[in-house]
Amino acid sequence: MEEKPARVRTGHVRWTVCGLLFAATTINYIDRQVLGILAPHLQKIFGWSEVEYGGIVTAFQAAYAVGLALFGRLIDRYGTRIGYAAAIVLWSVAAMAHAAARGVVGFGLARFSLGLGESGNFPSAIKAVAEWFPRRERALATGIFNAGSNIGAVIAAAVVPWITIRFGWPAAFLLTGALGFIWVIFWLASYHTPEDKKNLTPAELAHIHSDPPEPAPDKIPWIRLLGHRQTWAIVIGKFLTDPIWWFYLYWLPKFLNAKFGLSLTGLGLPLIVVYLITDIGSVGGGWLSSALIRRGWTVNRSRKIVMLACALSVLPILTASRASHLWGAVLLIGLATAAHQAWSANIFTFASDMFPKQAVGSVTGLGGTAGAAGGMLFSASAGFILERTGSYWPLFAIAATAYLVALGIIQILAPRLKPVVWR
Repeated sequence: MEEKPARVRTGHVRWTVCGLLFAATTINYIDRQVLGILAPHLQKIFGWSEVEYGGIVTAFQAAYAVGLALFGRLIDRYGTRIGYAAAIVLWSVAAMAHAAARGVVGFGLARFSLGLGESGNFPSAIKAVAEWFPRRERALATGIFNAGSNIGAVIAAAVVPWITIRFGWPAAFLLTGALGFIWVIFWLASYHTPEDKKNLTPAELAHIHSDPPEPAPDKIPWIRLLGHRQTWAIVIGKFLTDPIWWFYLYWLPKFLNAKFGLSLTGLGLPLIVVYLITDIGSVGGGWLSSALIRRGWTVNRSRKIVMLACALSVLPILTASRASHLWGAVLLIGLATAAHQAWSANIFTFASDMFPKQAVGSVTGLGGTAGAAGGMLFSASAGFILERTGSYWPLFAIAATAYLVALGIIQILAPRLKPVVWR
């Protein structure tokens, strides 16, 4: 009887890289989420109106929009190792600077600086995934590191109220902001491209480079990227759906406070439950499309079937503002946030599905800029809507329908997710 060939073990160094990306994204969202959790508390201290709070949130998103495009380009030019380290140092300093703010202007400036630094996270992480993973594993790797956003939100919900009650609200910003400096030490000590990684086996290096070659020019200007329908599929998809995630991050604690009267100490458990449910979507959405590809489905079919399921799963959020029980609302919101993260795990991979590695940072940055710009419009509008109507229903209605509209436009612009042909 003929013996089956032994299975070659490829190694796991690439998954340790994914672990570093997960840790960075966790810290990113801890720092980002502190203000949202403290918003009802700080609003009582400083007397912010809904419009003023919307302005503070918009300051973050304005810087995030600008920074995403710039960081994406810088990371493509100078590399992931240096670009990522610079981003996290900048956002950690800005996160700690919130402790010195005492009014709308001070918090607005701190949020602007935080947005500028945090904008480097996703272009860096997506490019690192493109450098370290073959196409069939990228959605899973993206889903895993993107789950850090939910873990970060869970950690923030658990520790920020406790720190605030015990040490005061400035300490919440100082202690969480300091985490990024620890990560930078590990990152600079351990991250290199696969070709320069000393403990990488030849089998794992071959696995990482198992995709067909990606013919493309050495330098790809933005104007060339904007000339492709594939770029606009990502840009418009992010513009329409990223604002919904921003809405959950910054208005969910305020919604639970307004609707169910939850105080700072009462917000922790519902927020933790929401973001634990969200983690299932983040990892599950990436795993499912990768699993379908391994079963022989095309990249196009696997990504879009999962995204369609996500778009349909968001629809029940329409009833969240009228839920009569806290945990009913929590489960509806958890389903919607899980669907969003599963959607994100797949739309993030579009850049590496359709563009060569040397353009992934730039394309991711452009998509993120569009998402942040949409978030600015949505945040400013949310403040006015709540000020005028006092109702969250119009905001949940937008959240319920955005994904189906976005998927329809993506299908028109990139019907087969074909790689860009360079001429």
